[in-house]
Amino acid sequence: MGQKINPLGFRLGTTKSHHSFWFSQPKNYSMDLHEDKKIRDYIKKYVQKKRKVSPGFEGITHIEIKRRINFIQVRIHIGFQNSLIEGRTRGIKELQTKIQKKFHFVNRRFYIAITRVEKPYGQPNILAEYLALQLTNKIAFRKAMKKAIELTEQTDTKGIQVQIAGRIGGKEIARVEWIRKGRVPLQTIRAKIYYCSYPIQTFYGVLGIKIWVFVGGE
Repeated sequence: MGQKINPLGFRLGTTKSHHSFWFSQPKNYSMDLHEDKKIRDYIKKYVQKKRKVSPGFEGITHIEIKRRINFIQVRIHIGFQNSLIEGRTRGIKELQTKIQKKFHFVNRRFYIAITRVEKPYGQPNILAEYLALQLTNKIAFRKAMKKAIELTEQTDTKGIQVQIAGRIGGKEIARVEWIRKGRVPLQTIRAKIYYCSYPIQTFYGVLGIKIWVFVGGE
C-alpha cells in the first residue's frame, strides 16, 4: 500500500480525533483555520524562546483548540518541564496576554491549559525533534536513528519506523534511509499509530524526517 495518505487523517473517527474542535460558517471557515495555525506557530516559537534550546526544539506533542461563540480554549500537550510548567501560573498568564494582544481577542475569552504527557519518548514529535537536534549537531544519521529507537523501548511501544530523506551526510544525490523495529501495520485502520512529518534545515539543505509509532489497539 502506498504511503500517500496521512496515517492520522486515515484513522479519524476510529483511533484518532481532530486537534481542532469548532464549527464555523463557510465564509469564516478559512479565516478560523488560518488563525488556528498562527496560534500554534506562535505558541511553539514562544516555548522555544523560553527553553533557550537549539532551534526547532519545543517539546510539544500537539496543541488542541476548542472554539465557542465567545470562548477559545487552547490545551498544550507537552513532554518535558519547561518555563511554562516551572512558573506555571505566571508563564501561562503571560502567554495568554500576548496571544490576546497579538490576535485581538477583545470580545472573546481566551484560556490556555497545560497537559503533561506521561511518556514523551513514545510521541513521534518529541523523537523527531531529538533526531533533528542530533543531525544539526552532525551526529551520524544511523547512530541518531538507532538512539531514537532505543528511547522508545522505555515506553512499551510495539513498533517504530524512522525515515530520513534528503542529502543525508552531505551527499550530492538525495536518498531515503529508514529503520524499523517491531510491527508497524499501516494498512490496519484500527491500529493506533502516532505519526509526524518534520522538516529540518541543515548545512547541506532540508532533510525530511518521518516517524511512525505503533502503540497497539488492533
